[in-house]
Amino acid sequence: MAEEQAPAEATPKSGKLGIKTLGIIAAIMIAEAAGVYFLVSMTGAPKTSGAAIAGEQEADREKTQELLLVEDRFQNVDSGTIWLWDTSIYVQVRNKNVDRVKEVMERRKAEIKEGVSLIFRRAEDRHLRSDPGLETVTRQLTAYVNEVFGTDKNELPLVERVIIPKCTGINAGG
Repeated sequence: MAEEQAPAEATPKSGKLGIKTLGIIAAIMIAEAAGVYFLVSMTGAPKTSGAAIAGEQEADREKTQELLLVEDRFQNVDSGTIWLWDTSIYVQVRNKNVDRVKEVMERRKAEIKEGVSLIFRRAEDRHLRSDPGLETVTRQLTAYVNEVFGTDKNELPLVERVIIPKCTGINAGG
């Protein structure tokens, strides 16, 4: 029996030793995690600098926005019948050129409306009614708009694109 008591006493001692060992292992793991965290934070990606912000500002200047060029009804009599084309025309402009384009639009408002009107009056009926993408009219308007607004200091057109979201024909001749 004495032998049986000896192993029984050894069992509780080994339990105490196991808790100490687990505590030491947990402390080592916490220290290791802290070390890895500090190592990663020291060698990680650099914080944003002023150069990155300047790049973002330049990118914002290169983004585009749409400005209403003209919205009106334009007449076309090419087919022998009077057609009115209810039209909205927008221009897509880089943010850095918006002020200059708006200034020209305000200063030459009537001239721009007249130029657009002439393009619609001279357009062939098939370019207005049978061309679903209005490619011919859009191309003519783009050439006209580039002539009116000109280019920037890099010789790029101030107007990126002409957009015609609405061009509805109304047969006014009966």
